[in-house]
Amino acid sequence: MISPEEIKKLRQDITFQKTLRDIPFIFHSTWGLFSPRDIDEGSLLLLTYIEIGKTNDCLDLGCGYGPLGLTMAKLAPEGTTTLVDRDFKAIEYSQKNADLNNIANVDILLSNGFDQIRDKKFDIIVSNIPAKVGNELMTLFFTDARRQLKPGGQVYVVTINGLRDYIKRTFKEIFGNYKKLKQGKNYTVHTAEKVS
Repeated sequence: MISPEEIKKLRQDITFQKTLRDIPFIFHSTWGLFSPRDIDEGSLLLLTYIEIGKTNDCLDLGCGYGPLGLTMAKLAPEGTTTLVDRDFKAIEYSQKNADLNNIANVDILLSNGFDQIRDKKFDIIVSNIPAKVGNELMTLFFTDARRQLKPGGQVYVVTINGLRDYIKRTFKEIFGNYKKLKQGKNYTVHTAEKVS
């Protein structure tokens, strides 16, 4: 039998510190969110390869508790970074982590994909895409990403290695270009640019 004390402990926030792109963060998360106890391998790989200017407007699609989006907000202090997720707990914890880390240049929205983005345009769009979302939904995401990018803007995604051929083919179809930035043991970082 699980004791009331054990249940109470499970309900408490998971808290950890992490340095991302030479920036120290404190994160709170909870059970049910993706990779709640530490930043996952795919996100760490993705963060290594994103190129961000200090005035860039960025979007983190599927932000979870915020590690990608909040790092981008710190790297682009003169821009605005938008974090979206369809999970209300993810939005709650992204806002909590923005407040904890004194990050004000963020918009954090409950949104199924790009539904709540409206006409906002971005220099950088990033996503750590779960394989289970399926090719159809990814195709919609990438089509919407192209629409929301400014000319010359870039999309960066990290996926499991098994999706790399699909991403390459789909980016070439939607953006007309594709670049593999890094293939690690388990994950690949991909990018494409909105040329026109």
